[in-house]
Amino acid sequence: MVKKLRYFPAILLAFSLILIVIGISVSAFSTPGPSTPAQEPPSPVSIDSVTTDTLAVVQQPVQATPTGNLALLSTLRPKPSLQSVLRGLLGLSLLVLAGWLCSTKRKSVNWRTVGGALLLQMVIAVLVIFWPPAQKAIEVMGHAFVKVLAFTAEGSRFVFGPLASQESFGFIFAFQILPTIVFFSALTSLLYYFGVIQFVVYLFAWVMTRLLRLSGAESLSATGNIFLGQTEAPLLIKGYLDRMTRSEILLVMVGGMATIAGGVLAMYIQYLGGGDPELMKVFAVHLITASVMAAPGAVVMSKLLLPETEPIDTSIHIPKEKIGSNILSAISNGTTDGLRLAVNVGGMLLVFLAFIALFNFLLLKIGDWTTLNLWVADISNGQYQHFSLQFILGYGLAPLMWVLGVDGKDIALVGQLLGEKIILNEFVAYTSLGKIMVVPGFANPKSIIIATYILCGFANFSSIGIQIGGIGALVPEKRKMLAELGFRALLGGGLASLLSATIVGMIYG
Repeated sequence: MVKKLRYFPAILLAFSLILIVIGISVSAFSTPGPSTPAQEPPSPVSIDSVTTDTLAVVQQPVQATPTGNLALLSTLRPKPSLQSVLRGLLGLSLLVLAGWLCSTKRKSVNWRTVGGALLLQMVIAVLVIFWPPAQKAIEVMGHAFVKVLAFTAEGSRFVFGPLASQESFGFIFAFQILPTIVFFSALTSLLYYFGVIQFVVYLFAWVMTRLLRLSGAESLSATGNIFLGQTEAPLLIKGYLDRMTRSEILLVMVGGMATIAGGVLAMYIQYLGGGDPELMKVFAVHLITASVMAAPGAVVMSKLLLPETEPIDTSIHIPKEKIGSNILSAISNGTTDGLRLAVNVGGMLLVFLAFIALFNFLLLKIGDWTTLNLWVADISNGQYQHFSLQFILGYGLAPLMWVLGVDGKDIALVGQLLGEKIILNEFVAYTSLGKIMVVPGFANPKSIIIATYILCGFANFSSIGIQIGGIGALVPEKRKMLAELGFRALLGGGLASLLSATIVGMIYG
């Protein structure tokens, strides 16, 4: 059996080539079904005009009367077709193949774990999209996590006053996001003290070990990332981090990159929904589903990129000395850890975004000297004003968008959104998505759904710095390992989101 699995990548590649041929044939000879009414080409949306200033993201949600594709979004229903299924299978095959090619130990890949996680990801999508009780369950879970996150606002308002309110000064990362880290650190320390975390770890260890052969700690981290941020989720397993293997640490990092926190998830629901109840309901279902699907997706990619070759520690005993001698001590220790974590995250984020801005400035000057800027503005129809990282990734990733199921007329738009997410962050990318939706810029409403899944995750260059600073503050002895795995985690997180988008694109036809 093991020898047969060694040929799995070659079989996968051959299968992908066959699907390409079949897909082209189906596309050429199938009878076209009902299509979205044609629209006039939208006025150019300049991506270069969007900066790292995320204040515009939440100062004002997208205020637009749902018309055109935005109105069709509320009535869009899944209609899988032969062509969409074939294209989806091609996309999944290529993404898995990409993860395997980038693996450090290709012969050690556990295909049962990878295949089981991918199957679980597909099952989640089918249940949530076709089964109303599953939709309701996800919405209830989302509201619960958002409620817990909202408790931080009470303390923030007392300490920071109006600076902690988006209504007063708009979005300010330092005063509205970083305090969440401090609160969650104290809360998880308290849960550790009472043994709640230990119980949850045992529960997930029992389920995930049997399904995907994962350790209890990495299972909890992967699941916690569904609604917690990439710096809050590691707090759930901070007592295990110093004993985790290299493969387990990568899964923690990839899980953080592949998902978004509950607080910003609620913000995106409000922003993209534009105050319309039906649209907010649509985006709520898709954003929460994207975050849930990303958990097994992170397992797929992390175990492809860095297979587990060491014994897995299933022990969940945490010495109480590391938590506190009593309730107040546990809260105090957690607060101190969280404060140190927040300072590290803020500093790393500042530096990485500054370096990205510096690199884009250098590309701008190169464009001036070589007339590349004029060429870029011309071929992009004004969407890009000059040579930049966003342009390089946007147009470079456009062919991949077709494989994911994006309408051929929208592949450049969705490609540039993905590039923007990777280079800047998902705050900026979702802002651009909202602007393009209002223009309107998409030829097919399905492209909006797929873009929502693609952008749902913290997989961007600045997150590497956040994780090095955040997780490194919890386990300083593993800071070097975190730095070594940073780009691999970025790749894994991005590919995990693309897996979810491909599955959804396949289902929506």
